[in-house]
Amino acid sequence: MQPLAELRTSSGTATLRRAAREDLPAIVGLLLDDPLGAGREGAELTPYVRAFDAIDADPAHLLLVAEAGGQVVATMQLTFLPGLARRGARRAQIEAVRVHADFRGSGLGRALITWATGEARRRDCALVQLTSDKQRPDAHRFYARLGFVASHEGFKLAL
Repeated sequence: MQPLAELRTSSGTATLRRAAREDLPAIVGLLLDDPLGAGREGAELTPYVRAFDAIDADPAHLLLVAEAGGQVVATMQLTFLPGLARRGARRAQIEAVRVHADFRGSGLGRALITWATGEARRRDCALVQLTSDKQRPDAHRFYARLGFVASHEGFKLAL
């Protein structure tokens, strides 16, 4: 896969690229390595393969990984949403940001989000939005430091 960016961290650099199907075990591992993810994710890859194929086939979605030393050390999904609100504004939605435990605090998360907001600008988005579980106060402080504002109350309905 062609690199999209070199992300600088306090421990060196990581290469950002589109995820490949072969990255799924590492991505799922990142999703599982989290107190909330451990309760809702699973090690069986079949549902993730189906989801990956749908994401990868749609140009409005980017499933990304950051690699360092040949290892996947972070992931996120970036989705571009057209809309009528805000005078027909396009939005970028950031989802499933995960950084390997060994790289937390290195600036990799900041570099990922900075790249995502730059890509959103490049694609003429009017805003970038994300949700973060209420049980993640550290993530909330992280996003606030990056300029995100907790402007809305989010709602979800499990089906």
